[in-house]
Amino acid sequence: MAQRQWQEKAIHLTLVAMATTSLLVVALIFLFLGKEAIPFLQEPGIARLLDRQWMPVSFQLEHFGLLPLLSGSLVVTLTATLITVPFSVMAAIYIAEIARPLEREFLKPFIELLASIPSVVLGFFGLVVLAPLVKGLFGLPSGLNGLTGGLLLALMAIPTVISISEDAIMSVPRHLKQASLALGASELQTILKVTVPAALPGIIAAIMLGMGRIVGETMVVMMVTGNAALVTLNPFQSVRTMTATIAAEMGEVSFGSVHYSALFCVGVVLMLVTFVLNLGAQRVLKRYGMMS
Repeated sequence: MAQRQWQEKAIHLTLVAMATTSLLVVALIFLFLGKEAIPFLQEPGIARLLDRQWMPVSFQLEHFGLLPLLSGSLVVTLTATLITVPFSVMAAIYIAEIARPLEREFLKPFIELLASIPSVVLGFFGLVVLAPLVKGLFGLPSGLNGLTGGLLLALMAIPTVISISEDAIMSVPRHLKQASLALGASELQTILKVTVPAALPGIIAAIMLGMGRIVGETMVVMMVTGNAALVTLNPFQSVRTMTATIAAEMGEVSFGSVHYSALFCVGVVLMLVTFVLNLGAQRVLKRYGMMS
């Protein structure tokens, strides 16, 4: 008995240590980003981050406004999310509840294979195929815009959301479905009124994971969005995201310069946005978890 208690205590301490380590790593990341961003907040000051221009290299006056980067990130994120969520959820419902076994055996590995495609390959696909298609379809001067970036990001997020959502739907107990069918509900009514609500926490978690990949993606948006730092919510215009800005400029910036500190301010804002998204997801999961 004493040995068993010792083993349980050791397992408990190990789990606590692992959870504490995770929190410590996140705190250290915030601390590191904040340490490098503080010099910019002191001089030239936080007010410079509210500028409507991002022009870190200039012979007259440098501009370090985050508004164009925030609007660019918002455009591609919203575009990708509006495409990803309905398509992924409907595809997951079809694979889990409607598709025949042969179809499921083909679709499931194919979708997981799509998730493994490197982002740079998708970026080349966007440059060669998707950008000219968007340009010709909408009569635009350039196909490198927020819409093209959003479409490619949706293509990256869809496999992840489908796979996790399908697993969540498949995990719904069969007796719930059978009880609904026994009471006279059709298969469609059972799916919409019983299966999907029961799997909703898992579906929401899948959507948030997909959004996390959309917000944090760098290579695709750097290749196909045009990289124009404009304050706009029009997906047909060229935009620039926070991740693309950090990736494009960090390798050439002088260490310790104002531009260097400004890029870390962008990183802090990106981390805060991701943190808020995750916090909101946890609250939604908690709410629907109690309801289901």
